[in-house]
Amino acid sequence: MDRYELRRQDYSLSEDQTELQAAYAKFFKSRCPLEVVRAAEPTGFDKNLWEQLCGTGATTMALPESVGGDGATLVDLALVAEELGRAIAPVPWIDHVCAARLLARLGALAADADVVEGRQLVALDPRIDAAAGIRLIPSGAVADRIIVRDGDDIVALSFATRPAKVDNIGRLPMAWVDPAVADGRIVLASGAEALAHYERALDEWRVLTAAALVGLVEETMRIAAEFAKTRYTMGVPISTLQGISHPLANIAIVVQSGRNLARRAAWFLEYEPDIQPGLAAAAFVYMAEEAAKAATMAVHVQGGLGVTTESAASAYLVRARGWPLAAGDPGASAVRVAELFARA
Repeated sequence: MDRYELRRQDYSLSEDQTELQAAYAKFFKSRCPLEVVRAAEPTGFDKNLWEQLCGTGATTMALPESVGGDGATLVDLALVAEELGRAIAPVPWIDHVCAARLLARLGALAADADVVEGRQLVALDPRIDAAAGIRLIPSGAVADRIIVRDGDDIVALSFATRPAKVDNIGRLPMAWVDPAVADGRIVLASGAEALAHYERALDEWRVLTAAALVGLVEETMRIAAEFAKTRYTMGVPISTLQGISHPLANIAIVVQSGRNLARRAAWFLEYEPDIQPGLAAAAFVYMAEEAAKAATMAVHVQGGLGVTTESAASAYLVRARGWPLAAGDPGASAVRVAELFARA
């Protein structure tokens, strides 16, 4: 078995990748406490945090060197996404980098430093079944350009007045977008090859969202575990009770299995996209289901405190449930997994 075959089963990080993840963990911990998250809930977006994040090179790193980027791999981006999810940061970084990478693959990003460096936000419609008409876009209320599939065309839309934010459980800057009333409409590409590029962007969105949910769940578990160690009943911490310790152990399993699956999906999508093409959707479906269950359990550990609006656990719960719904029904991705593996 050669080194390439071994790498397929090895998800350990290089020293550079470990340092990259540590740097973004430090960034989000210092720049995005829960107070920042709460303050951004009315709009779903913190412009100041976004500018600081762009200042670290988080958007530039995601793009190929041919358009002025740094050429980071999808595995590298998954590490950043995990830390973004851990902080439940109110910035549409995943949407932007997936849309920008799609523009680069379509040859529509040359010399566009505003998008590369994040000064202009680009949104993407991540729904697997959206091919025409009005649709909900996760970051449609803050984006300067919105990339959608319209029949067999991949289209860039712009609006003189940005669409109004729609209230949603995930606290995203979500908006209804109708291509028919856009002030600007540019067909970027058409046909089977263009649609294949768009599907690749959707897979990247699924992988990065799955990675973000891993970070979210791990932080949720930490919040619940810290509470369980300091809350006593009959003279012992509740963490010693099987009804608490066993579910927390299950959450730890979800974190490790979800992390391995997301990194595996990222690696194959980066280096061997035609091998096991259902991995991206599988990682997304797994974390969409397990994140909601894990976050619910973390709320239950804290009893009545956990369901208060002031509770950190409740902030993680609504996002664990809401972020996957940005792509519509996760069941559509589950169907895609079944179809792809049936063809294999």
